[in-house]
Amino acid sequence: MKRQLLSFVLCSAAFAILACGGNDNPDIYTPNPGGQLPNTSHQQNNGNATSAKNNQNQNAAPIGTPIEVTRLEFPKLHGNGSSIYVYRVADPANLSHQAMNYALEWDHAKRAQRWSCWMSTAQTRAKGWNRANWKADNKWHGDPFQWAPGIPNDEQPRVTNEFSQSLFPDGSGRGYDRGHICASEDRIYSKEANEQTFYMANMQPQVHNFNAGIWMKMENCLRSHLQPNDTLYICKGGTIDQANQILSYTRSNFIVPKYFFMAVLLKNASGYHAFGFYVEHRNLTMKQMKERGISTRLTDYMVNIAELQRLTGIDFFCNLTDDIENEVENKALQAVKFDFKDWGINQ
Repeated sequence: MKRQLLSFVLCSAAFAILACGGNDNPDIYTPNPGGQLPNTSHQQNNGNATSAKNNQNQNAAPIGTPIEVTRLEFPKLHGNGSSIYVYRVADPANLSHQAMNYALEWDHAKRAQRWSCWMSTAQTRAKGWNRANWKADNKWHGDPFQWAPGIPNDEQPRVTNEFSQSLFPDGSGRGYDRGHICASEDRIYSKEANEQTFYMANMQPQVHNFNAGIWMKMENCLRSHLQPNDTLYICKGGTIDQANQILSYTRSNFIVPKYFFMAVLLKNASGYHAFGFYVEHRNLTMKQMKERGISTRLTDYMVNIAELQRLTGIDFFCNLTDDIENEVENKALQAVKFDFKDWGINQ
């Protein structure tokens, strides 16, 4: 499979960009080191990045930096030893060009991804591949999980058994699924796009009752209520930065997040609207949640973006101009819920 990879390595004193085309030996680009990078103006790209004018916290992209980091689905880059990996495939709107499929931030010290982000449009929502087709694929035989290119293999979980043979800390004896962050079902417009979602760097350990329960309900919500002209910008992940937000560790000391989140920005005919989901990682089916009086209504896990930023420490949708960003981030929760009342959040 032909792949193109871009990795942007941010350190406290330097900003390095790694690029690789179909191999694991990236070239390295290093701008002049020296602390905070300046804001720069950018043209609109296919991620609808906004101008740097009146935008104090946008991601900087100096000359030589690929423009993807200014797209609307990107949060503020963390730096401090983390890297951004951008995975590309043929553009569904123009097959002769490569376009971003999704991106993720990888913390090399923690050996964990902080988030994955991507854009959902009518073209990327078209169905050109089915996950079930991997069963008949001569290369993968039903199991396309693989190490992500560009990231050192020893920083990633083993492809098999690392999650399934690590136990949820409730005495149930249940192991973890290889839980997609950029969901397989969100990238079925081509075989290549779907395959990239099976990189282990895009996985977090999720107990099956959670992965196939409330988390799947949230994922289905994001793809089930869109109009053809709607564009959705999505950033998802699990909490890895604070000790009280880590549930456990796998047998090889990979982080098991205690909470998972989704930051969602909708652009439609009426403008921009945003909300977040924040949910505890529990070993409970939907039925068990109801029996124990734990809500299965999505509305009870919704927060506005300002609250999601407080909970996660991540600055979402920083590439919006400040006026739009402040409006969508700080909108009262009841008003946010009203904006998305047709999305089945009360069910």
